[in-house]
Amino acid sequence: MSTLKRLWSLGTGRFGILIVVLLVAVALVSLVWTPFDPAAVDVRARWADPSWPHVLGTDNNGRDIASLLMAGTRTTILVAVGAGIVASVIGITLAALGALTARWIRESVAVLVDILIAFPVLIIAMMISAVWGGSLAVVIWAVGIGFGVNIARVTRPELRRVLHSDFVLAGRASGLTPWQNLTRHLLPNVAPVFIVQLSWGMAVAVLAEAGLSYLGFGAPITQPSWGVLLSDLQAYIAVHPLTVVWPGLAITLTVLGLNLLGDALREAADPTLAQRAPTARTHVPGVVA
Repeated sequence: MSTLKRLWSLGTGRFGILIVVLLVAVALVSLVWTPFDPAAVDVRARWADPSWPHVLGTDNNGRDIASLLMAGTRTTILVAVGAGIVASVIGITLAALGALTARWIRESVAVLVDILIAFPVLIIAMMISAVWGGSLAVVIWAVGIGFGVNIARVTRPELRRVLHSDFVLAGRASGLTPWQNLTRHLLPNVAPVFIVQLSWGMAVAVLAEAGLSYLGFGAPITQPSWGVLLSDLQAYIAVHPLTVVWPGLAITLTVLGLNLLGDALREAADPTLAQRAPTARTHVPGVVA
């Protein structure tokens, strides 16, 4: 509870929480209601300016942009959560193998991580798409693999550091198995680092889904997606620039919210950061795809 209070006391934490809550709320509402059917085509309403009842206007097919954005929120959350789960499993597994096993296994895992980290997430997604075809599953697995390696690379040294702490050695002496030591002592103590990396990974997943859908490797054109909407409207940006602003703004706010929430979670979960210089609290992480 104290962690949540510290999180809410931070401006970045409040902003991130509000963005995430808004996204989840919109996604849930869109399951049962949207102003218009996102797939409904109304040629007579093409390129309607923002006004009632089309509060954000319509696209080249007369579809309501607000409805498309609401429905696309579900796709965004699905990809972010799915990629986060895959990245967590891969990252924790590789980090544990690279920190708690025999030396030859640790060195092999380190080499594997160094090789995989050289491939950008989008390249991995395109490689998978070339074999399996473009889909949301491709985006989820590509981002999960790509950022799972990043999580492993950052978390492994932290695990090695905590591994030599007195309370871990005491737990080992009391008869705890390596798995019990990992779950009771090691993972909770590297949680702040892991949470930040995970939030960045979810932000990258949002960008990757939009970028890959824009290129035709992500969500199918029949599924509402912010990236697909950008791809459909970019040809008309010189004539109807405002229609492109809405999906771009949604992507920007989502990525910014996830990044700032992760940074605030790190500070809230690690009380020692609050005792450092104020400059440590003003860092806004970037996103590298």
